Amino acid sequence: MKKRLLTAAIGVTLAVGWLFTMYTPIYSAVMSIISMIATYEMLKVYEIKNIVFKILCLASSACVVLYADYKSKLNLSLFPVITAFVLLCLIIMVIDHKKLPFQNVVCAMFSATLIPASLSCAVLFRDIYLLDGKDFTKSDGVFFILLAFLCSWLTDGFALFTGMAFGKHKLAPEISPKKTVEGAIGGVVGNTLFCIGLYYTFKAKFNLSPTIKLWEIVICAFSLSCISIFGDLAASTIKRSHGIKDFGNILPGHGGIMDRFDSSLFVFPSLYALLVVIYHI
Repeated sequence: MKKRLLTAAIGVTLAVGWLFTMYTPIYSAVMSIISMIATYEMLKVYEIKNIVFKILCLASSACVVLYADYKSKLNLSLFPVITAFVLLCLIIMVIDHKKLPFQNVVCAMFSATLIPASLSCAVLFRDIYLLDGKDFTKSDGVFFILLAFLCSWLTDGFALFTGMAFGKHKLAPEISPKKTVEGAIGGVVGNTLFCIGLYYTFKAKFNLSPTIKLWEIVICAFSLSCISIFGDLAASTIKRSHGIKDFGNILPGHGGIMDRFDSSLFVFPSLYALLVVIYHI
């Protein structure tokens, strides 16, 4: 537990530092690196050994994030690029069909597109103030970025401690034996209350836009907490099906990047979808 808390403290410190690079190339570069590491961990899970195929997937995982940041400067449609990526993957599969089973190739392609697409939402949140006809500010972008991370990480944290203290009823014993119903409820409630506090803090100190209402944030926080729990269970299902405990070991006490960002891959795009529905962005 001490190792887990120390890693979390270091991670939070680095995350705060990363936020200060928000309007520099470092911001999207960091997300690209995280995307590449997470994709690499998934390629190991799928036992992908073809070097060319690995490089192609890693390039995709980095470039999708960078595209989200620089799309306004690039006269390039993403559709033909993704199509070319899929076709190249299938060509490599045919050439090396004995070592690249179709199911592994599909899983790898899925990971190499889903991971960066989800993390790219951090760029979309940052740039929300640039939307024409909307009254969002730069502070709103920071708020939504923090909201996404908090709903991913605090739900897990509150669920862990609530489950340790009060957990009696198993949530999904065949998938994740340690998770409890009480822990899940604690995670959702604790995170929602914390996000309400975040809303009032930004309202008082950081000029949060009047466009953003408290009831909208309560709905988002509650919904995203539930989604975060399902995201964590989905990752646990993948690990169980492949007989592994963690996706990696780069983060002491937490496992790999995917172990830390698994629920974020569900929360980030879900938050963006909620913003589209609520604010018609």
